[in-house]
Amino acid sequence: MADYHFVYKDVEGASTEWEDLQRKYGNLPPKPPVFKPDPFTPPAQDQDSANPKDKSWIDNKTEEELEDLEDDDLDDDRFLQEYRRKRLSEMKQMVKIAKFGSIIPISGSDFVREVSQAPSDVWVVVILYKDGYPECGVLMQCLEELAKMYPATKFVRIISTDCIPKYPDCNLPTLLVYNNGAVKANYVGLHTFGRRCTPEGVALVLCQSDPVLNDGQSEGEASREAVLEGVRRRFIERVVKQHENNDDDGNTSD
Repeated sequence: MADYHFVYKDVEGASTEWEDLQRKYGNLPPKPPVFKPDPFTPPAQDQDSANPKDKSWIDNKTEEELEDLEDDDLDDDRFLQEYRRKRLSEMKQMVKIAKFGSIIPISGSDFVREVSQAPSDVWVVVILYKDGYPECGVLMQCLEELAKMYPATKFVRIISTDCIPKYPDCNLPTLLVYNNGAVKANYVGLHTFGRRCTPEGVALVLCQSDPVLNDGQSEGEASREAVLEGVRRRFIERVVKQHENNDDDGNTSD
């Protein structure tokens, strides 16, 4: 019969009482520390991967982040891929639209650069005015409101004689409408915009035949129709509100 030799191994790091006594008296080196693996910690989860990838997740991204985002990052979700492209297009369009938003003061030397050489997709409304003329102030207030409502349209103001030497004061205020370097329309005098000059009345005149005012959602004829529809709605709301105020005043007097 073959001889079998067994080698017994105790638990790693274990020692006998004798070895412990020898170490106590310094006859043996200290016992090496028992190996202990580092405690398990789950890998750090990326913030984006922690959040569900849905429409709100995309809406919280900046334009630059959407540019860097690849379709592969959307887990082959065709809807989210298409929504990302749509959202990116909307953000670029908003940046394109939000150009102006106020009436820009210019001098004669600025006219060519600011008006004649404006990009072909920008409509420019120029008011020729002079300080001290009430009619100019009324039209200016209307244009200030329209400039805020339609920031894709460029509004500028220039003193009449700085633009056209010896321009008659009796023609003030005058509006010039430019597009692609050419004059598309001109309106002389406040009476051009009706008996009572309002932002809605000025908008209706400006958009009679051309998409001068951009609604920020569409272009060309569609934009013009959308602006006109919005103007008509606000005009009706204004009239209704005036009648309600008049009725309230009448009831108070009774």
